[in-house]
Amino acid sequence: MRTKKGLKRYFSILEGEEKAKYLLCENLDEKIKSAEEIMRSCHFCERRCGANRTDGRRGYCGVLESRIASEFVHYGEEPELIPSYTIFFSGCTFKCVYCQNWDISQYPERGVHIRPMTLASMISRARAINVNWVGGDPTPNIFYILEVLRYSERNIPQIWNSNMYLTEESMRLLDGVIDLYLTDFKYGNDQCAWRLSNVKNYTEIIKRNHKIAEKQGEVIIRHLVLPGHLECCTKPILRWISENLKSVRVNIMEQYHPEYRAMEYDELRRRLTYEEFQEAVKFGEDLGLDLVE
Repeated sequence: MRTKKGLKRYFSILEGEEKAKYLLCENLDEKIKSAEEIMRSCHFCERRCGANRTDGRRGYCGVLESRIASEFVHYGEEPELIPSYTIFFSGCTFKCVYCQNWDISQYPERGVHIRPMTLASMISRARAINVNWVGGDPTPNIFYILEVLRYSERNIPQIWNSNMYLTEESMRLLDGVIDLYLTDFKYGNDQCAWRLSNVKNYTEIIKRNHKIAEKQGEVIIRHLVLPGHLECCTKPILRWISENLKSVRVNIMEQYHPEYRAMEYDELRRRLTYEEFQEAVKFGEDLGLDLVE
């Protein structure tokens, strides 16, 4: 059953009482120009690799032109988000050793390029209540996404489904465009982030961007509980959310299973136990978090 708790504006768009932010964005063309300029020395994500993607130079993520691995109406998201028109991009800014979508996240050359005008038309026909930009990760594709929205006229909420390793410049481009941030908060410390996803300065960047996201739109935070990471990751993350964010929903997820290179890491070779998941949920409940049921 859907709930309006914490997502009042999102539901007001669905009910036709408000317009999706991108339809109200007066400076969308300006944002597109800024995003195109970033493409010339890429710093959409905090790796800031500086690749000139307009000149065929691949950066860390390997993404040149945006390629879509799949697009379909998804019924497996949070209850208030379904049915969701989910657009999966190839390529990612992370190298998670346990990635559940490694077949597209680690192969940016897969998928097909769809013209922005064509995808806008597909969005208008989709039997869904929102557009869900995901991957891989959508961050390298901000320029393309903004171009799609320039052609889109349907009043439909835009969801940013991301690892949130964006630069502040990218967050400014999304301001006034994204209605709901569906975030992935993975690690409670920088050591686990470096070891399992090859990411530096993780906690500083992710915490900063969650604070920005809360100011820009509504937020649902996903946290996939990893086996053996309750004390180092899950509990610090949930505690930080309770102390720093006031109007977010939190989805504590139990779907972990060994994928990709997970078998190379001792603690990741097994599934999460029922006891571990229940301990995580109880910890979140005790903190008074608004948990997705």
